[in-house]
Amino acid sequence: MNLINQVTTNQSQQDDGKIDGQPIYAPQLSKTNGEWRNGAGIISDGKDTNSENRPTRKLTKTAKSLIIYFSRSGSTELLASKIEQKTHADILEIVVKNPYAGNYGKTLSRANSERDNQDYPELNMQVPDLKQYQTIYLGYPIWAMTVSHPMVSFLNTYGGRLINKRIAPFMTEGGYGQGDSVQRIQQIIRDQGGHGDTFTRVLVIDGNKVDRADQQTFNWVNQVNQND
Repeated sequence: MNLINQVTTNQSQQDDGKIDGQPIYAPQLSKTNGEWRNGAGIISDGKDTNSENRPTRKLTKTAKSLIIYFSRSGSTELLASKIEQKTHADILEIVVKNPYAGNYGKTLSRANSERDNQDYPELNMQVPDLKQYQTIYLGYPIWAMTVSHPMVSFLNTYGGRLINKRIAPFMTEGGYGQGDSVQRIQQIIRDQGGHGDTFTRVLVIDGNKVDRADQQTFNWVNQVNQND
């Protein structure tokens, strides 16, 4: 069975909810810790969750919150959907021009090269005017104990638009925590001219346990918005 067929089979067996009316597939949620191997045992669909779905883009003229996320293999997308269910925020998926490979090892090799050479992926997306939003939820998987590269590209390009926002980071990780991801985000935003932002506490969920994180997620959302 080739990789795409294997992924399709996994997807048909593991439909884990919907985002903007489209199914979310995260086959790692059916894995034990031994099978998951802190994320190393998981393949993606080779299109960063978009081989069968269009990139998520739900924008309105009235929402005061926006969820911006990148997901390679579905876990972060599922977490984003849970936040959207609670907040009814607008939602925007980060899309790169050249998606990461379905094979974990190939993605790791590419990510290492990007990091070593400071050569982050080119984006393939349109970003709306962010002035209407008071709260920005930023979602990403942790790579090598820091923020994943598509989010770096997004912030390098659009971080200057984040002015006087409440920023709420959420992330999925392989069992080693958030690393320096939030500090990295803060530094990139400053470097790009963003200012006046406040950061909430973070939401950190193991990548193979997002389906069991409803209460933790909802409690976090309530804390983020307790001053509204």
